[in-house]
Amino acid sequence: MQEFLQHTLNGLSFGSIYALVALGYTMVYGILSMINFAHSEIYMMGAFAAFYLARFLGLDTPSPMNFTIGLLGGTLIAGIIGFFVEKFAYKPLRNSPKMNVLITAIGVSILFQFGGQIIFGADPKRFPNLIEDQTLFTVIDIQVHLIDVLIYFVSFVSLAVLSFVIYHTQTGRAMRAVSTRPDMTPLMGINNSKIVSTTFMIGSMLAGVAAVLVSIKYPKIDPMMGVKIGTSSFVAAVFGGIGSLHGAVVGGFLLGLGEYYVNGYGGSTYKEAVSFAILILILLYKPTGLFGSTRKEKI
Repeated sequence: MQEFLQHTLNGLSFGSIYALVALGYTMVYGILSMINFAHSEIYMMGAFAAFYLARFLGLDTPSPMNFTIGLLGGTLIAGIIGFFVEKFAYKPLRNSPKMNVLITAIGVSILFQFGGQIIFGADPKRFPNLIEDQTLFTVIDIQVHLIDVLIYFVSFVSLAVLSFVIYHTQTGRAMRAVSTRPDMTPLMGINNSKIVSTTFMIGSMLAGVAAVLVSIKYPKIDPMMGVKIGTSSFVAAVFGGIGSLHGAVVGGFLLGLGEYYVNGYGGSTYKEAVSFAILILILLYKPTGLFGSTRKEKI
């Protein structure tokens, strides 16, 4: 039982990270019906933004203030990068065939990966120790660490803020309207381009939050760090139902739990294959995911 609970806590911790990144995928799909394959690289850029910001400001002493500055800085810069990616890479192709947008997204992803190796270097870098980890309390001989609690707390707050924005603000209502009838929203005075840019920014900021949290827990970053978590988060979004916000959250948590259960019970060799196995099964038996809906599109 103790081992099971430990794997559950670890799975929920990383599942919350998957959920944050998966929300970026599903929000963009809900608005534009496209997959932003560069999202995982924006996640990577958020980690490097926090890394260089901490170095520039001299945040070399673990403290709650340094943690907050690093988290907010990485989140904000990731959001700005997402805004410019949409503005310069995707916006000019807004009325182009979807295949053009897909190829562009893959191209942007490759550009960030190998551009990052040129600018930041291919060797992994140690992320600064923004906050000192410690055991907060013990439950059934299971040690609960400060960093894990921070991941739970920050993820919950981020999801709560997103939920408030989507369902209780004018911008959120406009986003839901654009995702449903983008052809009618201009008649209601909604600027579709502004809403799309806002969606990219919010999704990228969530990726930035996830990047800083992961970098603090596993303090090693490199330009290819987004590949694995990007793939798993995309699978989580598809699993929950691409385009469904609560589906992305549920999919993220279930995927995190599944990976840690497989890893903890003797299947560590197959941990990396869990995401792909789930993706194949979902596409075969329930392509719309757990909470997704069927869309009719004219090609």
